Amino acid sequence: MADGHAKPNHDYHLVDPSPWPLIGSISAFVTAVGAIAWMKGMPLFGVKMGAYVFGAGMLGVLYTMAAWWTDVVREAQSGYHTRVVQMHHRYGMILFIASEVMFFVAWFWAFFDASLFYNEAIQQARVEHTGGLWPPKGIEVFDPWHLPLLNTLILLTSGTTVTWAHHALLNDDRDGVKKGLIATVVLGALFTAVQAYEYAHAPFEFKSSIYGATFFMATGFHGFHVLVGTIFLLVCLIRVYKGHFTPKQHLGFEFAAWYWHFVDVVWLFLFAAIYVWGNWKGVVAVH
Repeated sequence: MADGHAKPNHDYHLVDPSPWPLIGSISAFVTAVGAIAWMKGMPLFGVKMGAYVFGAGMLGVLYTMAAWWTDVVREAQSGYHTRVVQMHHRYGMILFIASEVMFFVAWFWAFFDASLFYNEAIQQARVEHTGGLWPPKGIEVFDPWHLPLLNTLILLTSGTTVTWAHHALLNDDRDGVKKGLIATVVLGALFTAVQAYEYAHAPFEFKSSIYGATFFMATGFHGFHVLVGTIFLLVCLIRVYKGHFTPKQHLGFEFAAWYWHFVDVVWLFLFAAIYVWGNWKGVVAVH
């Protein structure tokens, strides 16, 4: 929120008082309470209303995100994002992506722990459950060279189109920016559609085995990140049509491109580890 005072004569942005941190925190708390009550079937105030509380909290979170980021866009368009402010924003985005890397490391570790460390004493119950094989005995896995390969090609192509849009912006080719972003958004939506189809036809369930749990958690969270990245790029496309961004100042677009490339790289690791290596029958066997 930057409309309440004149621009300072220094390079730092002193943000006006904002309601969004408080509203966002309350909404996140309500979302967490609702989610726990919903999943556990716990009554709130004597009534089973966890799903409604969760929905109300999520609406608050989404509204906070939209309103807060609208304020940030307004600040950028008003010239408050100086070179120093942009540098600090870049540091923040780098740290955010680093935290996302650690997030996915956890899911990869869960997968490799289940598939590799099968013969330690503490894992004997797991061996009995899986038959000492990975994928577990009785699990029918996806063919990695069918839908997973198609989605890999889709994401790799989308990485090319978002780079095209970025270079077009650097060269002040706004028509090229629009075409590149439209192509990337369409490819992102196509990836989500293919993954939804894959999930709908999965021959195993989340709760049926440790394979299903690790598969859906890793690929599902990646799919959520693709959805978020697609929305991020769609917002950038709308801003391009509104005349935002210049070759020298386009931080929002730059961050969207960084995020999209991060999503691409994570998928390559998922495809190689979970779909190809992890689906090789007998890749781990009890000797």
